Amino acid sequence: MAAEKKITILKHGPYLVEGAVPLDEKIMVTNGHHREYQQGQTFKTDESYALCRCGHSENPPFCDGSHVDAGFDGTEVASTVPFDERVELFQGPALDLFDDNRCAFARFCHREDGDVWTLTEDSDNPKLREEAIKASTDCPAGRIVHHDKQDDYKEIEPELEPSISILQDPEREVSAPLYVKGNIPLVSADGTPYELRNRYALCRCGESRNKPFCDASHVNVGYVDGLPE
Repeated sequence: MAAEKKITILKHGPYLVEGAVPLDEKIMVTNGHHREYQQGQTFKTDESYALCRCGHSENPPFCDGSHVDAGFDGTEVASTVPFDERVELFQGPALDLFDDNRCAFARFCHREDGDVWTLTEDSDNPKLREEAIKASTDCPAGRIVHHDKQDDYKEIEPELEPSISILQDPEREVSAPLYVKGNIPLVSADGTPYELRNRYALCRCGESRNKPFCDASHVNVGYVDGLPE
């Protein structure tokens, strides 16, 4: 019987991925005034595998035990307050936007006609409404989520198959976080489950101040994973 899909954080060690979760690479590129994902390589994986969390592996994206020699401190410090309780609300005529400020600096929140917050304010315009939704649903961190004021305040989330993508940001010449999709459970090193989310971004440079989640530190430290281009 196949194992349940989940990610378990090992104390001061890697992310243990179970349940034959597909793993690939996505390249984030700018096209005009918006961002897109381009397909990179696909990785061969087993039923379970360990992904590097310290940023020192010589076999990226997989763990090779380098966290031990590096003295990696993987202490988890991120808030466990539920998303709906920690967000800031931005209201618009047709959409409301919930924003928890967990920024991975992926920059999908910017579109041709403005950023997601401005577009939300102008969401009575059908074109800008669609642009706003595209901006929120492409965010790998799951930071920004719209609710539809014209449809029983329904949460607007993309349908994503469970998978993990290794993100790359060639524009900034850095390697970016793990993009986890499709409601894959995340379990703390102490055994406590995090709130189930459709999308979230996990730090893999080892430098986040909001572990286990990405806080864009990979940009500040110039993290490059060494994977072939």
